[in-house]
Amino acid sequence: MSLRQLRRTLTTTATTTDKLPILYNSTTTTSSTVTLQLLAWGRGSSGQLGNGNEESQIYPSPVSQLLVPPHSFNISSSSTKSLNENNGQLKIGIACGLFHSAALVDGRLWIWGKGDGGRLGFGHENSVFRPTVNNNLDSVRSIALGGLHSVALDSRGQVFSWGYGGFGALGHSVYTRELSPKKVEGAWEGKISQIATSGTHTAAITEAGQLYTWGRDEGDGRLGLGPNRGPNEAGGLSIPSQVKALPVPVVSVACGGFFTTVITNDGHLWSWGANANNELGRGNRVGGWKPQLIPGLEGVCVVQIASGGYHSLALTDEGRVLSWGYGGHGQLGHFSTQNQPVPTVIESIASEKVVYIACGGSSSAAVTDDGKLYMWGNAKDGQLGVPGLQEIQTFPIEIKFLKDDDSLGSHNVVAVAIGASHALCLVSRLNDS
Repeated sequence: MSLRQLRRTLTTTATTTDKLPILYNSTTTTSSTVTLQLLAWGRGSSGQLGNGNEESQIYPSPVSQLLVPPHSFNISSSSTKSLNENNGQLKIGIACGLFHSAALVDGRLWIWGKGDGGRLGFGHENSVFRPTVNNNLDSVRSIALGGLHSVALDSRGQVFSWGYGGFGALGHSVYTRELSPKKVEGAWEGKISQIATSGTHTAAITEAGQLYTWGRDEGDGRLGLGPNRGPNEAGGLSIPSQVKALPVPVVSVACGGFFTTVITNDGHLWSWGANANNELGRGNRVGGWKPQLIPGLEGVCVVQIASGGYHSLALTDEGRVLSWGYGGHGQLGHFSTQNQPVPTVIESIASEKVVYIACGGSSSAAVTDDGKLYMWGNAKDGQLGVPGLQEIQTFPIEIKFLKDDDSLGSHNVVAVAIGASHALCLVSRLNDS
């Protein structure tokens, strides 16, 4: 069977919309509706794909859908500043953790995958194989998934966390586990506007631009707190503490495996933590706890930041994507497996206007303004969504998973999320009535 025939067979058999679970159905009567399909692919051994079983998917496959009026929604992302105002639009977001996944729809949190450690927040440790509403939270505005834990931000500016609490990753003095969401009692004033997390450390930004961090520190300084604010137990800090060494307000933060990067309100990038693989983008391998401005970006305004285990992407206001850090799986997109010591434009997609970026452990993705999805990096578990790729994909490749079936109509990718070995995306399709 040819690749084109494989695409047609997989998309045609998998996208029978009347069989897909509906996560949201607008009651608004309009002349047309938009179907947002949630697709998943990659490793599925823990139920993280949401397709009802533990099978992997080598090709993006729809698992659920939303029916909404046109121009009625916007995408919520933990890697961009959350909107504080209520503009009446439906907030939608997706996230991937190590072996679990989540979708945010109109304040409701749908979550599924591996349940050990309580990372799903249902009050037990059982795995869940399809998107399921977590009724322990409401009015959720943003979701970030770590390795064994989860973090949520609600519309009141409150932070909740749950799952395995090793190294203080939950932020409320728990080093074992929390099976249900629990509010993080930070010392900050006012509301939290944005959250981010990695395998073991977490960050939150206040509306005033102050950054608080907690979780694993253990010598590399990823919390940015300095020698006078060390771990309070077993290499971790369970008390959210302000990163006071940042001289300017912060608007966005990304937590990498052992480092942290922020965007300040002037569009500049700062970084700190481990740097053995050029993760900090400073042109050297000198790490440390103290936040420093990433050099060489004068005149560049960064609007989104995303980090994997050892690499990062940045999106500029002109729609260009920069990458740096470890390149051993091709995740930097420069036709090479070499490390990149400084942020460098990914030339193969420089002619596109990118509007959304994402990183997984060692994979990367970008969505363009005309709804195209590009992915690159580690393809070992099928997380790039293209059958037949080598395990290392060193440059962006377009994921043309719907374009070979004319019956699906016009469509656009609007968001993507990547875990360690799986991925999700949201696809918009216009259904004329």
